[in-house]
Amino acid sequence: MTQLRALSAIRLSVRTDETTSPARQRAANSNEAARRGAVIVGEAEDLDVSATKTTPFDRPELGAWLQRPDDFDMIIWWRMDRAVRSMSDMAELGRWAKAHGKLLVFAEGPGGAPMDLDMRTVSPVSELITTLLAFSAQMESTAIRERVTGAQAALRSQGRYSGGLVPFGYEKIPNPDGPGYKLAPEPEAVKILSGIIRDVLNGQALTSIALALNDAGVLVPRDYQAAKAGRQTGGVRNGQRHNRFRWTAGALSKILRSPALMGYRIHNRKPVRDSDGRPVLIGEPILSREEFDTLQECLDVRKPQKSRTRRDTKALLLGVAKCSSCGGNMYRADRIGGADYICRASARGARCTSAAGMRADWLEQYAEAEFLARIGDTQIMKVVTRKGYDPTPELREVEAELRALYADKETRKSRTGRMIWQEEVATLERRAEALEATPRTEAQTEIVPTGETYASFWARHDTAGRRQLLLDAGARVTVTKGRTGGGAERLAGPDLSRLSFAIGAHDDPQAARLEEIAAEEDAAALF
Repeated sequence: MTQLRALSAIRLSVRTDETTSPARQRAANSNEAARRGAVIVGEAEDLDVSATKTTPFDRPELGAWLQRPDDFDMIIWWRMDRAVRSMSDMAELGRWAKAHGKLLVFAEGPGGAPMDLDMRTVSPVSELITTLLAFSAQMESTAIRERVTGAQAALRSQGRYSGGLVPFGYEKIPNPDGPGYKLAPEPEAVKILSGIIRDVLNGQALTSIALALNDAGVLVPRDYQAAKAGRQTGGVRNGQRHNRFRWTAGALSKILRSPALMGYRIHNRKPVRDSDGRPVLIGEPILSREEFDTLQECLDVRKPQKSRTRRDTKALLLGVAKCSSCGGNMYRADRIGGADYICRASARGARCTSAAGMRADWLEQYAEAEFLARIGDTQIMKVVTRKGYDPTPELREVEAELRALYADKETRKSRTGRMIWQEEVATLERRAEALEATPRTEAQTEIVPTGETYASFWARHDTAGRRQLLLDAGARVTVTKGRTGGGAERLAGPDLSRLSFAIGAHDDPQAARLEEIAAEEDAAALF
């Protein structure tokens, strides 16, 4: 007797579903093949594939095997729901098995016992059983979908995590207010997201940002979550297997456009609202309303590239050292035995008639000494902004949702549909009324001491931190071109006559206030 050749079919809708894990299915299929004396000649493993949304013929692995019916005699699934969840799919699979004379086997049928549908011969009993089981599978699928839909709607209204892909920038945490889970900003993802937003605000195109993220090996949200969960990255897209997915401008736009950045719970691309019409929060916002609106405006109208300070440079005085002749930045250039700051007007497409240059160590020592001598003992002040509130942006959102609902009114034919429509309208009307009654408050800015001096900040920071301190204080070192010739004295140190140091008048809050007081006293003396 010829040994039957078996194809082991494995399917999983969500890869994290441990109760129907691939290992368990594989073991059940293998045991059933051994019980029947069959040999497994191949495996069709379709993970993250829904039986409700795809037919057996549309699944990447199983579909390819079904196109090669001569390579096996039977297909073994763990249970019927691993094969199909609709009558139409079962009927199509049954017709295929009948046409090719195949045996369909389920390691655990109704009651837990193995069951087979022998389509190798014409059998009305097999066809009847196939139809009945398919009907049962479809009813179960419908019931599951209704339960899941209802449960997810309840969870969404409570701001609780209802499953699915977590919005990028967040992570699942235990709900501090009760059972279940909520979402909270995930530090590492927020760091990546902050860098993306900073680049957008600095004028970079989404395409160039995506290329940079791919070159840096930054994982896309789906792969990021898979790696955190210890799962394999990548997957099948458009029929092709990818070890890792890549960033695209479209993917970035989808993330940056989502109100989830403000902590909003999103369903069907719209914010979920509570009974008072207020957006339901999934967790602490990553961006405030003002920050989100600024980002949207930047995405709507692409801005030119702004000058940005490089963060990966060793140059303490980048953006601080200026050439007196052309006014351009001086750049640190390494050479054998040291480094120099030089004017690079030609790199900007400009000409400098007296391009300046000086040894890097001399210029940096001079700038440090001048900076600390002038304001080293001064306490650093910081600007604190108390955010205001403008209800207008959210009011526009509510207005748009109301307009969409009113346009949708005539499509609600049933009494239940019209009742739900009225509830949705009433909810948004209450929110609109509350927003219209909310006054607009202006942001308030005040200058407060940090409790730290410039000297202590300088002492505990690296080159990047010190450079930012110089830039924030408006420090500027101007260098003129040196003379040619000279003796050994030129090696003793910098020619101070070539250097000048200044601190921005309005970048030091205390100095700015002293100037204001002096100006007031001078004005009073005139009367």
